[in-house]
Order: sequence, then C-alpha cells, then structure tokens
Amino acid sequence: MDPILVLLLCLSCLLVLSLLKQSYGKGRLPPGPTPLPIIGNLLQLNLKNFGKSLDNLAKVYGPVFTVHLGMKPSVVLHGYEAVKEALIDHGEEFSGRGTPTVIDRSHRGLGVLFSNGETWKQTRRFSLMTLRNFGMGKRSIEDRVQEEARCLVEELRKTNGSPCDPTFILACAPCNVICSIIFKNRFEYNDEYFLNLMDKLSENFKIVNSPWIQVCNMFPIFINFLPGRHNKYLKNKDELHNFILEEIKEHQESLDINNPQDFIDCFLIQMEKEKHNENSKYFIENLVVTASNLFVAGTETTSTTLRYGLLLLLKHPEVTAKVREEIDRVVGRHRSPCMQDRSSMPYTDAVVHEIQRFVDLLPTSLPHAVTQDVQFRGYLIPKGTTVLVSLSSVLHDNKEFPNAGQFDPGHFLDESGNFKKSDYFVAFSAGKRICAGESLARMELFLFLTTILQNFTLKSLVEPQDIDLTPSSTGIFQVPPLFQLCFIPA
Repeated sequence: MDPILVLLLCLSCLLVLSLLKQSYGKGRLPPGPTPLPIIGNLLQLNLKNFGKSLDNLAKVYGPVFTVHLGMKPSVVLHGYEAVKEALIDHGEEFSGRGTPTVIDRSHRGLGVLFSNGETWKQTRRFSLMTLRNFGMGKRSIEDRVQEEARCLVEELRKTNGSPCDPTFILACAPCNVICSIIFKNRFEYNDEYFLNLMDKLSENFKIVNSPWIQVCNMFPIFINFLPGRHNKYLKNKDELHNFILEEIKEHQESLDINNPQDFIDCFLIQMEKEKHNENSKYFIENLVVTASNLFVAGTETTSTTLRYGLLLLLKHPEVTAKVREEIDRVVGRHRSPCMQDRSSMPYTDAVVHEIQRFVDLLPTSLPHAVTQDVQFRGYLIPKGTTVLVSLSSVLHDNKEFPNAGQFDPGHFLDESGNFKKSDYFVAFSAGKRICAGESLARMELFLFLTTILQNFTLKSLVEPQDIDLTPSSTGIFQVPPLFQLCFIPA
C-alpha cells in the first residue's frame, strides 16, 4: 500500500479517536450527527441559516442533541421545555458564556457580554444597578430616549417625504441614547466623528454575521495565519476601544465623585472605592470592554429590530392603522408618548412584542457554557461545554403561537383585547444570562415606534403584497432586506 495513503489513514484514525475522546471521554453527551475528522458536522450545517439547520437536526435527534463545530462539541437546546429546564431550572449551571475565538481576541474575558465567573457576576451586577437605579445623573433614561425620539423625528422630517433607506437614521437614534448614558453627551447626526463610529459599528455587525467569522470560530488557526475580514473586525474593535479610552481619560480629569454624570463616572468612582482590593474587577481595561459591550449591543440590536418593524408595518397597513388609532386616542398629537402610556395601549404593546417574536433577531442567542459537570436529561455534560440555545424554536412554537410563521399581534392579545404575556417570549433570552439591556431596549422600541407613527404616515414604494420579508442574511443575527420608504408628515 502507498506509504502516503497509510499515513493519511493513520492520521484520520488518530483524529477520530481524539474527537471521540474529547466528546465522550469526560461525559456522556446527547446523541447527534456523526462528526467527520477536523470539520465535525460542518457539512450538515448551513452557516448562512444556522438556526434552520438546527431545526432540521432536532426533528431527527430530539430537543437536546450534540453538534460538532470543528472539533469541539456543542450541546443544542431546542424547544421551550428544554430551554426552560436548562436556563431557568438549572440556571446557575448553564450561566457560563461560550466565547467565540474572534470575540475573545478583542474582549480578553472582560466586559459583561462574553465574560465568566466573578468578572461577569460583578460587572453585570454593577451594570444593571447603574442602568436601572441610578438614572444617569439628574435625568432619567426615559427622558433621554424621549429626547432622542424628538431628534429622530426632526431628522426624518428632513427627508421631506422623499424615498429613503432608514438604516442609518434608525441606527443613530439608539446609538445616541447609549452614548448619552455612557459618555453623558449625544452626537449630532452629521457629526463626522459620530459618522465614523457608526461606519465601524455597521461594518463589524456585517462581519460578525458572516459565515467566514463562524468558520474562524470553529478553526482558530485561520485567525493567526490567513488574511480575511476577521482582521478588519479586530482593527475596528481596536479603534472603538481607543475612542472609549480617550473618553475615560477626559472623565478622569473632570470627575466629581459627589455628582456622577454617566456610566463611566460611576465605574471610575467604584474603581476608587476598590483601589486597595487586589481581586477587584473594577479597572480600566474592564471599563473599556464593558462600555464597548453596551455601546455595540445597545445600537445594532435595537436599530435592526426597528428597521424590521417598519418593514412589517409597511407589509401590514391594517396593523399600522390600528396602532395609529390607539396613539391618537391615548396620546394625541400635542405631547410625546411616554412609558406610562403603554398600559393603556394594549394593541401597540402587542405589536411591539410580535415584531420581536417574528423578527427572531438572535435565532440561537449568544453561546452559553456549563459552569460545572451537569447531569441533564440522563446525559453528563462536562464543565466548559458550549451550549447553543435555539430561541427561534421557542418564539416560533406553533402551540403557543398559532400560525407562528405569520405576523399576528393577536398572539399577544386575549379575547377581550387586553395584552397577554407569554412565557414563550424569549426575545431577550432567559435565565441568568438574559439581556442586561432588556428594559432599555423595550423602552426604546415602544417610544421610537410610537413617536414615528404619531408624526408620520409610512408609505411603501411597492404594494404591500409585493414586500419581501426574507432576511438579507441569517448568521448570528437575522438582518432585514434593504428597502426604502417615505415618511409623510402627519
């Protein structure tokens, strides 16, 4: 036999044995498709629609199964029961964060999104406390969102009812809210520095949603030796971190410990309180990454949902008409909508929830990881194993949401037309890793959408039946197709 062929066969056998040892040596993982050497189950996964691939595998292997992304096994949770049992009933054990390789290069285990252990616990606790309770100085967060909603309306008026792509404008609004929270100040929509930041954010959002980044996460060696868009992602991230670092330096010079103005001030004050604590998690590098997490997550997720929401409202003018009727009746035209109005606007509240449910922004959430060896449904999942949570399978459960593939605000209304909560609404995930900015995002979606519809009539350039809702890309995020519309002053 050819010596080269023998060598290849031996190497293949060693790889298979290594893979099996890695997958099953420390525990008994759930069943799943048989992985190939090195590439794992890559051939059975559509990286352009990863969530759909998991749906198909769940039909074969059930609600808990294993897939191999490269040589590393990941346990998949599919369906409400499995997701609830893991994230709620076993919340602590499933509270770890699986960190994709490309992300780890820029985060280094810090921040609130991709950290673990005490770093995550302390940083998340501080971030939640600051966002929820402090109110950012003398102004509440709702005041800031309402101010930005008014600025958004003025910017939309400048379109003069002409066709426009809303992508940039809708990204500026939530970005400015988060800027006012972190840095105290907002930016004008034509500020060159602000425009540069927005370009970096938008570019990185596209890069991280690409199949190439998913491949890099599966095969980290590519990051070190191959050119590609991951290098551009890391460069943009460095620029954002440098911008935040400069802001921190300015805050250090003007800090008044008795009168904190924003998130950075609060963090710096906490740093001073713990300066003699050798194990403190309050240091500059963690502040940079945490601020970056809030900045990025607070911009792209909300703006993408808003943009998809407008497309859905164009597709369903009958829904838009009912929302506007409710706005006219409850709010009127002479004051801005506020969060107190939401309890009197059940239909609008249902529409906002249905937009998030239908959009399914993060089909598989951000990756989790188990914090210890876990006995789960008869299987033993070793500590550190990545866990993929199919939020899509919960948000599109046909038993909870009849005709789940259709956009229908009735999914969140009872027979009397009152708003109806659902445990299956996991648009912000669930358990201990639920989105830290959930309350802010809910506020922004409600106030931005109601303020837009209070001031404008939405006009599509095509007939509603011809509007295509198919995502332009489906990687980590579901991104709506590009479209134009007219904002006609009401």
